Amino acid sequence: MRNRHLCTKVENHPCKRPFGVKILLKNALLILLLGFCYNAQAQEQGTAQRIITLGPDVTEIVYALGSSDKIVALDRSSKYPADTANKTNVGYRRSLSAEGVLALHPDLIIASEDIGPPEVADVLNQSGVPVLYIPAINSREGLITKVSMIAERLNLQAQGEVLTKQIIADFDAAMVHVRKVSEGRGKKVVFFHGLTKLSGAGSDTAADAFIRHAGGVNPLSVYKGYKAVSEEWLLEAEPDVVLMLSDGAGGPKPEDVFSVKALQTTPAAKSKSLIVLDGPYMLGFGPRTAEAVRILADALYGQ
Repeated sequence: MRNRHLCTKVENHPCKRPFGVKILLKNALLILLLGFCYNAQAQEQGTAQRIITLGPDVTEIVYALGSSDKIVALDRSSKYPADTANKTNVGYRRSLSAEGVLALHPDLIIASEDIGPPEVADVLNQSGVPVLYIPAINSREGLITKVSMIAERLNLQAQGEVLTKQIIADFDAAMVHVRKVSEGRGKKVVFFHGLTKLSGAGSDTAADAFIRHAGGVNPLSVYKGYKAVSEEWLLEAEPDVVLMLSDGAGGPKPEDVFSVKALQTTPAAKSKSLIVLDGPYMLGFGPRTAEAVRILADALYGQ
């Protein structure tokens, strides 16, 4: 059953599609048979020694479980803990090279479900290397699910239970803190990926979940995903705070953000309320999420 479970994860991945590459058409049956046998043996023996992690939350969980020594490569967003800088980097997880990943001879790939592009995910799925996809569920329960899946696959159930208990304790304590500091003061918070197109986070995004967990209200949650936000929308939304990711060079700065015409008349501009946080820390929904939620809540409500 466990072997079938892992295979199902690959089959149900959103990037899965009929092969369009000639070589894959020619060898599809052989690859599937080899992949199944390989996956079954790896699952049965639990002997993964060369792991590639794709996603900051995935990488942090593997580190927290004590298996960092088995990570041979990771993606560009995996920057915590500091030791990740010593690992081989395979690039941005949504623009991967199948050749670059497979050339490292992994015996297990643990990946966020949004890796890509789709044709690369297809090749990895049929390569014979086990791929465990981790769902992007932006909640305490989702984080527990991630830990459970990875711990089970690595035969580290005991370590997974310890980590889960710590996450539950941290998360519950953070929620008590958030309710205390934000009671009756729910501020409107908007998140932008960048200033050029003002791509704002709606519902069903990690940013939206993070804002809500920290006691904020996302006025852009009337739509799903990320969309370019017009000046008219922002006038109606009336955000109190703008939340953005660090550019790694000390920015963005309030003078840059609030010089954008669409933001100039917002309440956030009048009070110069800009909060800048580290991207993977804020949006990864990994083991440090409770700490990040506390930090945002305190930044929002003056603690």
